[in-house]
Amino acid sequence: MGDPVTEYSSRLQQQEHEIHSLTAEIESLKNPQSLGLSSHLDGLREENAKLKYRLNILKRSLQEERSQCSKTMMNINQRLQEIFGEAIREAWPDLENPPLAVTPNQQAKFGDYQCNSAMAMAQVMMKSKGLKVNPREIAEKIQQNIPDNELIEKTEIAGPGFINVHLKRSFVSKLLTNLLLNGVQPPPLESKKKVVVDFSSPNIAKEMHVGHLRSTIIGDSMCRLFEFLGYDVLRLNHVGDWGTQFGMLIAHLQDKFPNYLTVSPPIGDLQAFYKESKKRFDEEEDFKKRAYQCVVKLQSKDPAFIKGWNLICDVSRNEFQKVYNCLDIQIIERGESFYQEKMIAVVKEFEAKGLVEMDEGRKIVFAPGQQIPLTVVKSDGGYTYDTSDLAALRQRLFDEKADIIIYVTDSGQGTHFQVVFAAAQMIGWYDPKVTRVEHAGFGVVLGEDKKKFKTRSGDTVRLMDLLDEGLKRSMDKLKEKDRDKVLSTEELTKAQHSVAFGCIKYADLSHNRINDYVFSFDKMLDDRGNTAAYLLYAFTRIRSIARLANIDEVALRKAAETTEVLLQHDKEWKLGKCLMRFPEILQKILDDLLLHTLCDYLYELATTFTEFYDSCYCIEKDRQTGEVVKVNMWRMLLCDATAAIMAKGFDILGINPVSRM
Repeated sequence: MGDPVTEYSSRLQQQEHEIHSLTAEIESLKNPQSLGLSSHLDGLREENAKLKYRLNILKRSLQEERSQCSKTMMNINQRLQEIFGEAIREAWPDLENPPLAVTPNQQAKFGDYQCNSAMAMAQVMMKSKGLKVNPREIAEKIQQNIPDNELIEKTEIAGPGFINVHLKRSFVSKLLTNLLLNGVQPPPLESKKKVVVDFSSPNIAKEMHVGHLRSTIIGDSMCRLFEFLGYDVLRLNHVGDWGTQFGMLIAHLQDKFPNYLTVSPPIGDLQAFYKESKKRFDEEEDFKKRAYQCVVKLQSKDPAFIKGWNLICDVSRNEFQKVYNCLDIQIIERGESFYQEKMIAVVKEFEAKGLVEMDEGRKIVFAPGQQIPLTVVKSDGGYTYDTSDLAALRQRLFDEKADIIIYVTDSGQGTHFQVVFAAAQMIGWYDPKVTRVEHAGFGVVLGEDKKKFKTRSGDTVRLMDLLDEGLKRSMDKLKEKDRDKVLSTEELTKAQHSVAFGCIKYADLSHNRINDYVFSFDKMLDDRGNTAAYLLYAFTRIRSIARLANIDEVALRKAAETTEVLLQHDKEWKLGKCLMRFPEILQKILDDLLLHTLCDYLYELATTFTEFYDSCYCIEKDRQTGEVVKVNMWRMLLCDATAAIMAKGFDILGINPVSRM
């Protein structure tokens, strides 16, 4: 069931449009025969009046409900868009899809938000109706039609037609109290959608390297965002666990550990094992033939070969899990092998609809608007990544019934997924207007020399080596700050892990994922600027303020229930507004999947808090004794609200802060 206010507004708009049409028709006819229209017009006006009456009751009810502050956090930007959208519809009921632009104001002296629709509307009117209208006149008309609301204190028109918006400080104060009493709650969700995120995706029998770092970190953070917002999320690890390479691995396993069926083989270094088998495959013709025979046996599900395959997969999984444990990653494995039987059905479906062409023995599919075809069956009868990705997409659409499917892989695979998505739309699997299927690509990790990140010997950097180095460097940093002298061994270890893995994640997420980024431990561990180290220390300091004032959580809770959060000082107001922008930041990331926006916001919040703390005394102490003589509790509540928002931001980024550092 839709929003009743929206439904009534839509009906009113249609009625008024019809009234305008009938009035114009009556004026044009001007003869007795047109009198029959008059009764119809009167009837419409009467129904219109009833609708307006009912709409006003609904609006007042909705406003009262909003003023009481529901448990969920309000997206102020979205609410302002609703208000200005209603004003524009009231002023120009015949204008279809008028442009709507509301943004936070960059300069506080001009207000808190700004509606920039007037200029765009002037252009729309000029193009569609041939009317030359002054944007400032449009802004004035919008301003005159702003409905009564709980949020806006006043509006001012500036420049060529900007509408500056000043918020009611008392209402923002109520929103902050709601945050303190109910915690950081997501905005209301229209419908609970199913989301599938495909990320990490290493290859069995190969160690995870720095190339898997971005997919793992970015994908996990996207999942955390969707989960916080209330979606049903399936985290999938599409591992490479099938194919011809397993023939050579099993053949090598048979030679090196002939009793593998009864005694578990001690494969310590799977990477070395893979290299040995690959060398034999390239150099020994007999071994190569036997490897192909092993592939056939594996594909026919011979139990002995399935056991060998499982052994190799298990060794890999154990190594992958070490990385996932360090980074606190939860993920469900569903590899290439899962889709083997499903690929047969996919090819048959494309053939049945006449979408398959033959090309030198291959079966290919051309999708509309795409230059490159998909190869669904090779000339030797085998399947390809194209086939398995089509099968995976179909399974996620029809079996999982996903509403949103996100693929987190490097940007180099963008063209491939573009063709796969186009083929899926062509065959009718999904409508992009209904189901969101998207490739969230990312750039490569560079070394400090601005070249692809590798070891000194030129090898790919192993991910576990990178994480171990992070732990070593974070401990050095903590000791440099003498934290080992004030923290217990357990606290020091927690701080070490928080800084090491938090900095590695944040360094990745704080860059626009589309771009390459330079990996530098020195930069990510710097506690100045937009880094995890700076934010983690800032968070710890904020959390310590209440502790230093001997105020526990019970006292803060009681204060939240009884104390108004005053926002009279400019720095209090700036911090309060910054805190309440959190829902609109999350909405933006939901739209574009660019997580650096959250990092930028957390950095802005931390620096805004510092300005507030330097200008507004939360605790006043006796200068001689150092004893606390006064606590400004409303400011302590602002500290608590800042810590709550930062903690939730860290949680979405997958960063685990500690109480002491």
